[in-house]
Amino acid sequence: MPTPPPGRPAAFRKPRLLIVGCGDVGERVLRQLGSRWRVVALTSQPARRGALRKFGARPLVGDLDRPASLGRLGALAPRVLHLAPPPGQGDDDPRTAALLRALARGGVAKRLVYGSTTGVYGDAGGARFDETRAVNPATDRARRRVAAEARLRLYGRACGATVTLLRIPGIYAGDRPGGAPRERVARGTPVLRAEDDVHTNHIHAEDLARACLAALHRGRPQRVVHVSDDTELAMGDYFDLVADLARLPRPPRLGRDEARARLSPMAYSFMSESRRLVNRRLKTELRVALRYPTVREGLQDGR
Repeated sequence: MPTPPPGRPAAFRKPRLLIVGCGDVGERVLRQLGSRWRVVALTSQPARRGALRKFGARPLVGDLDRPASLGRLGALAPRVLHLAPPPGQGDDDPRTAALLRALARGGVAKRLVYGSTTGVYGDAGGARFDETRAVNPATDRARRRVAAEARLRLYGRACGATVTLLRIPGIYAGDRPGGAPRERVARGTPVLRAEDDVHTNHIHAEDLARACLAALHRGRPQRVVHVSDDTELAMGDYFDLVADLARLPRPPRLGRDEARARLSPMAYSFMSESRRLVNRRLKTELRVALRYPTVREGLQDGR
């Protein structure tokens, strides 16, 4: 009896994933995956290739702002994690458009997860709501995300792909580059006085990475999911907690008019929208058990 041909090497039997926009959250995804998947990471910075290899990914240099550099991305993996932000100007996202064209050239991605923002809702006046609420973007930054979501949903319907839109609030972690909340408190950045304050939402970067992986496995077609923890705090109370745990002075409190005059337009825009997110789909559909269910646990951990 002839000897059966050898099976495919184990490395080629691993699930394949393309990560687009492999920054801090993408690197956390890679660390959590370990060597269980074959990952290609698209980067526009050749100097990042060594770091991506260290995390176990095969780097691919390409720039979403230069579509000709992208080639046929769809041939690389049936699953795509899209974490690249839109450009800094305009009300559209040509980067997502370029990515989808490159994916289509190489064959349809079967599952695509996109990291969007809860800013697409605009100001909700502190209301508590789930993912069925209509979007109402108040800034070009949010309108760019709405445009990206629309393109991705159209791609999913037209190509039969499962597209999961993760709407993400404020991301924090003690080791997040330039983004540790204690750094903001240490700078003395002011917050609003209690009568003017807004409700904000949060997710620890490690829980966000876990949610990305869960969506790649269990995300439902053309589905929106709030990737938010269980915290319900006004912004000022959140930064007071950061200060207390770090043994730093609490940030100064300003009235709304004074804050508008003293802060940059972008910083002030985050103080102009108030909402409280229901995260039931994250827990029941993606089956994510939050490691840091509130910011207190995440801030005390220090990572």
